[in-house]
Amino acid sequence: MRYQISGKQIDIGEALQNHVKSELNEVLQKYSQRPTDANIVFSRSAHEYVCETTIHLSSGLNAAAKAHATEIYAAFEACAEKMDKQLRRYKRRLKDHHRERSEPVELFGASSYILASQEQTDETEPDSLQPIIVAETEMHIPALSVGEAVMQMELAGAPVLVFRNEGKKELNVVYRRDDGNIGWIDPRNLD
Repeated sequence: MRYQISGKQIDIGEALQNHVKSELNEVLQKYSQRPTDANIVFSRSAHEYVCETTIHLSSGLNAAAKAHATEIYAAFEACAEKMDKQLRRYKRRLKDHHRERSEPVELFGASSYILASQEQTDETEPDSLQPIIVAETEMHIPALSVGEAVMQMELAGAPVLVFRNEGKKELNVVYRRDDGNIGWIDPRNLD
């Protein structure tokens, strides 16, 4: 398993890195069979330390947790506890409700763009209807069942997930609605 432990504008010592690796290994060995890599980022927010952890599993799922505390070790411990709870819940859900996946999730490439927001007043017209692209990155679209897509979205803490439906081989979207429920967009060809 690969670890990437870093700090934003703070120095991460060797002792903290060793602590993070040993604690995350314990959590991951309990609930996931094949984690591929973990990304742990420490930062400061006013007087608190912030720990953000993302774990990529070979099944294609990503688990993310974030915690704040006044001490850096306490921030990590709170984050690890959240990760433990998430992985325990979703492992139980996978065992109870989903078939065993014999192969890893298939991923398809796509481009992701970040568009600049334009503060427009009602009186001014934009020069062009073309948006300004701030950044472009390469993204992966997983081939999942709808249930797996909902779990992936919840594990990652994302408000929306685009995926390729395994049953129909079409692009679908799941998203969290304002009322707390999950929405599913399933386009159909109406030829």
